[in-house]
Amino acid sequence: MRLPITIGFVLCILAGLAVPAAAQEKNDAAYVRSLELQWTESYKERQVNILSSLLADDFVITIEDGSTYSKTGYISHSAEPSVHVDVAEMSDIKVRMHGNVAVLTGAYHERGESDAKPYEYHDRFTDVWMKSGGKWQVIASHYSVAVK
Repeated sequence: MRLPITIGFVLCILAGLAVPAAAQEKNDAAYVRSLELQWTESYKERQVNILSSLLADDFVITIEDGSTYSKTGYISHSAEPSVHVDVAEMSDIKVRMHGNVAVLTGAYHERGESDAKPYEYHDRFTDVWMKSGGKWQVIASHYSVAVK
């Protein structure tokens, strides 16, 4: 009779440990989502210091044409004076947590001018964030145009 009581006690302890972990994961997901939106706004507004803090040193992005850029290349592009972003917005954002890694997917819409010529993108994205040293940073990003 003592074995079922012991097993029940152990299961209660394990359940008690799982609840705070689930709550932390939910908090982390909401926080990373807010960082994702901050990244988009910082890109639109050319806030290089904020961009730099959000991107890991080994960050890499793959854009619509298959080109890849490092953190330095992405920030240089973002600060390019010939590009003016009027609209940068995300929708359908989904966050999946895997410990200290978050994978975000969604839709991205950007409109503006580059070299005085209008442009507009409607993309899908996947961004990977990692928590290291108590700080969340994006480590990889991929944008692609949906085939219609």
